[in-house]
Amino acid sequence: MLIVGLGNPGPNYEHTRHNIGFMVIDELVKRQNAQKLSSSSFNGELFKFSNHFLLKPLTFMNLSGNAIAAVKKFYKINEVVVIHDDLDLPFGTLRFKKGGGHGGHNGLKSTDENISKEYIRVRMGIGKPEHKGEVASYVLSDFNKGEQEHLMEWISAASKA
Repeated sequence: MLIVGLGNPGPNYEHTRHNIGFMVIDELVKRQNAQKLSSSSFNGELFKFSNHFLLKPLTFMNLSGNAIAAVKKFYKINEVVVIHDDLDLPFGTLRFKKGGGHGGHNGLKSTDENISKEYIRVRMGIGKPEHKGEVASYVLSDFNKGEQEHLMEWISAASKA
C-alpha cells in the first residue's frame, strides 16, 4: 500500500492548511519508525514500514500525481491512499472516500490524471474562507490559533485511522 500526503515543499508552506497531508505523513513516519528510502528518482520523500510506503511528493501540489505514479509503478503497488485538505468539510473533520472527482483540488486532479480516480481519499476538513475569492490565500495560510490548539490531536487521530 502507498499512503500519500499532499502538500507543497519548503519552509514557506510547512504549517499551511494545504500541507495537512504532509503533516499526517510526518506523524506516521514517527509513529511507525518508518525507514527513509532513496527517493531522488521519485521527486518526493519516501519511507517504508512493514508493507506500507509513505510518500510526500516534492513536486508542488499541481504535479503530485507524477511522483505518485512513479512510486506506484516502480514498486508495483495496487492500493493507494491519498491524504489531502478539503475545503468542503469543517475544520477537524475526517472522511474516507473511494474514487470521485477532484473538486478543484489541483493535487487530486494531478493524481487522477496520472494513476486514475480509483484510490482511497482521506479528506481532512480545513473549513472555508469567509469570501469565495480568497481560496488560494486561505489554503496557503497557517492554521489560526484556535485551530492550532487541536491540530496535533487531529493529526494523531488521522494517523491512527
